[in-house]
Amino acid sequence: MPNYPMELLICSGTGCVGNGSLELIKAFREELKKQKLESKIKIAPSSCHGLCGNGPVILVQPDNIYYQNVTLNDVKDIVNTHCLKGEALIRLMPKEAVKNENIPKLKEIGFFSKQRLVALYNRGVIDPESIDEYIARGGYKGAARALIHMKSEEIIEEIIAAGLRGRGGAGFPTGVKWGLCAKSESDEKYIICNCDEGDPGAFMDRSIMESDPHSVLEGMLIGAKAMGAREGFIYIRSEYPLAIKHFQKAIDDANEYGLLGKDIMNSGTDFKLSIYRGAGAFVCGEETSLIHSLEGVLPEPHGRPPYPAVSGYMGKPTNINNTETWSNVPHILRQGAKWFASIGTEKSKGTKVFSLVGKVKNTGLIEVPMGITLREIVFDIGGGVPNGKKFKAVQTGGPSGGCLPKSLLDISVDYESLQEAGSIMGSGGMIVMDEDTCMVELARYFLSFSLEESCGKCTPCREGTRHMHDILTAITAGEGKEGDIELLEEMGELIKETALCGLGKTAPNPVLTTIKHFRHEYEAHIRDHKCPAKACKNLIKFEVIKENCTGCTLCAKSCPVSAIRGEPKKIHEIDQSICVKCGICRSVCRFNAIGVD
Repeated sequence: MPNYPMELLICSGTGCVGNGSLELIKAFREELKKQKLESKIKIAPSSCHGLCGNGPVILVQPDNIYYQNVTLNDVKDIVNTHCLKGEALIRLMPKEAVKNENIPKLKEIGFFSKQRLVALYNRGVIDPESIDEYIARGGYKGAARALIHMKSEEIIEEIIAAGLRGRGGAGFPTGVKWGLCAKSESDEKYIICNCDEGDPGAFMDRSIMESDPHSVLEGMLIGAKAMGAREGFIYIRSEYPLAIKHFQKAIDDANEYGLLGKDIMNSGTDFKLSIYRGAGAFVCGEETSLIHSLEGVLPEPHGRPPYPAVSGYMGKPTNINNTETWSNVPHILRQGAKWFASIGTEKSKGTKVFSLVGKVKNTGLIEVPMGITLREIVFDIGGGVPNGKKFKAVQTGGPSGGCLPKSLLDISVDYESLQEAGSIMGSGGMIVMDEDTCMVELARYFLSFSLEESCGKCTPCREGTRHMHDILTAITAGEGKEGDIELLEEMGELIKETALCGLGKTAPNPVLTTIKHFRHEYEAHIRDHKCPAKACKNLIKFEVIKENCTGCTLCAKSCPVSAIRGEPKKIHEIDQSICVKCGICRSVCRFNAIGVD
């Protein structure tokens, strides 16, 4: 491969592609060709950089300069000013990182400053479709060590010593789980990567699959040797076409390089891998449901025992780990258990990948050491809450997690601390909320998701969540009554105790934690028929603030139901009997003349 003096690594993840990064790559190549610079500057698609909300993003190497929100209009300027003159474009850098005209390097940008990359080790620096670039960064060294120099039990001991826990939500020790499968005697064993990521706002697994598929493949190859499996499956939802494309390319290349198939690395290990596309049911994230789906039957969970390690796919011993768990494995085998265990806390080792979304300035994919605080994630990495609004809460663990208030911002982000606070780590979804978020409506929304996605097999989940949802709907509509809060608490605890699978057991978490930390909002809805956040339509009304109204008529022209009346340059009025409370009038008013009561 030619050695280029300069490289422009342009993100080709889903977020940036949606914002036009592929067109950007094409435009850069055309400009370089026009200026006859193809031999001096390399334009390369790269894996996800993480700052998804500001795409397309570009990393210029070896300068280590980061640009965001790049458009086609910036192409000539970057080539002529930065590439040819060596002058970085401050206007394309994060504003908060530019101080006194000093050019910030990547690690000096707040979003990247406190991150530590393990699962996302190759983030933004390799072409996800290039096996050669993965190998050049140390790829498959861990597999070589495991397949050639280690016995199966030694690999498992290494994973146990590292303290790696399952990143899919439950946090069960990965090495222990592998050991159970390894001890099960059978002529056939299977391993599965669970990439059925269905949490609202979550995209950790998708990004890893898109950006670094070989890390997952290598992790599964190591696991296959450790557990004695000769076949594996990638269970991935069909909504992830780019991830599927990149992983299939990784499988094809690994087969061509002799890293899959028969007698891999002359070690005597045989392993084949294939992709199974799921239809996008949230319940398939639960491992016994996933196995049933893989077998072609109705994806419903079953009681345990037997555990999949004893009787899983086709009745054979089966091990399932999620995408992030598998992607950690090669690094442990390459750098050692002691290195991995030195990161994180005493009981929660390593790092965790989160999708940071919601009411936060810097939305995207992050990887942080276990033990970091919520405050550091939201304010140092996330940049805080935008538009001058106040932080209210953060939801961890997706629809199965809980809402943590401002008073818990300094909590350590690890399995034990989050569980003690009434939430969970989950697979890594993290949603930030500001003062305009109604916590009752939020709980209703998350419960509606769990209700919709319930497989319906067990009564507590099927009927219990429906009753809880009906109560929450009534409360947000101003029809709540005394005793509803206590009934929600009672039903939530009962469902947690009696539901069949983990998804049903955790479905009440958003309700129970919002009652615990924001009970006053529930009481305001029920007793005062008021929504403190002014978000529930049935409990608010829009009114004209007379002293601010200039009679510009913009609100009246924008109202979809003609509920606003008034002559030009005179105070307007809103007909409450017609108003549908859409809020358009408030959003278009330039004089802050529309209030909400």
